[in-house]
Amino acid sequence: MSTTLSKGEKTRDKIIRKAAAVFNQHGYSGTSLSELMEETGLEKGGIYRHFESKEDLAVAAFDYAWSEIKQRRLTILNEIPTPLGKLRGMIDSFAVKPSAVPGGCALMNTAIDADDGNPVLRAHAREALHEWLGYLEGLVQQGINEGEISAKASLASIASIIIATLEGSLMMSRLTGDRTSMTHARAHLHKMLDSVAKPL
Repeated sequence: MSTTLSKGEKTRDKIIRKAAAVFNQHGYSGTSLSELMEETGLEKGGIYRHFESKEDLAVAAFDYAWSEIKQRRLTILNEIPTPLGKLRGMIDSFAVKPSAVPGGCALMNTAIDADDGNPVLRAHAREALHEWLGYLEGLVQQGINEGEISAKASLASIASIIIATLEGSLMMSRLTGDRTSMTHARAHLHKMLDSVAKPL
């Protein structure tokens, strides 16, 4: 079965890819149509031929950015054989490069940007967060099942602390212009995992 994209589908994909970086760097409100036109090389009609509205494009751009982030992370983590190793790998890979799209973590940017008045984008960011939490909780549960992590470990607590610490330290690093907070967060999270790891 052929998977060749039509000209229109290729154009739509191009718009999404180009728009993802713009929205992630400038936010929904801070992104103008003229910027989108300049980045995509299309006129207004060429963009809105494929999307009903700016919001429709922003949602597609966020979904694309999140899928790129997931693909990058999973490619790295699939090379790691153990669930505890995957948790450590998640921490390390985020600390080195939090996003596969220019502008930083698309989840944090979109969550903050959509907080004041875009329920559709906010819903997509919330869904992405729940997906990330679920993935981490699954790794903790797998680690417990395989005897690598203590049965007393809290799935929800570990998952939420990892995400909150990584995202918070990223925000601080961006505000201060240095990576000290990210370095501290990375070390702290590894110590947390040490505390729930079963002795070999």
